Amino acid sequence: MLLAVDCIIFGFDGTDLKLLLIKRGFEPEKGRWSLMGGFVQPKETLEQSAARILKELTGLEDVYMEQLHAFSEVERDPIERTVSVTYTSLIDINKYKKQLNNDFHSEWFPLKKLPSLIFDHRDMVEMAKEKLRYKAAFHPIVFELLPEKFTLPQLQSLYEGIYGALMDKRNFSRKVLSTGLLIKQKDKERLSSKRGAFYYKLDKRKYQTKFNSFLNFIPNPNNLN
Repeated sequence: MLLAVDCIIFGFDGTDLKLLLIKRGFEPEKGRWSLMGGFVQPKETLEQSAARILKELTGLEDVYMEQLHAFSEVERDPIERTVSVTYTSLIDINKYKKQLNNDFHSEWFPLKKLPSLIFDHRDMVEMAKEKLRYKAAFHPIVFELLPEKFTLPQLQSLYEGIYGALMDKRNFSRKVLSTGLLIKQKDKERLSSKRGAFYYKLDKRKYQTKFNSFLNFIPNPNNLN
């Protein structure tokens, strides 16, 4: 039996929530889209293996990943019995642009337009999405993906990408601003519309002590789809 690691990397580019994929370089399923995966070496921990594989296949390094689940269906790999431990992460795409290489045709795909994936990789992605939705509902992780200055439409787009559901613009803005954690800026982002949208910054002092106002921001995430 072989032990493998697969990396599920979600990213946000300011507009869309995306998933990083590569083209598999060997048989079976050579040339098809895949998560970043490989076998654990004898002297590696699972975490070390995940970091090595991600860097070798995409160029990305210093990405914090959390262990998600072990996929152990007997026939998940048609060649040999293989157990895969998945690791997942959520990053700001723009911060890692310069690291990403094209050795294995790595490409960001919007979550709404994912191609067909090898083996059980789609099941892995779906489980990772569920964990992401849970974390976004009960932990203020979304601000880690946004630039220092961001607009309310950008923030709404990120939430909609995570939950796969459209949200009412006015209601969303009202709820977000009612938390008291955002500081309105004087300048606007004008590329998206003629009127432009005001930038906001996170009030980091309040954020440290009052981030609970963002918990339960999504009242029932399981009913959004």
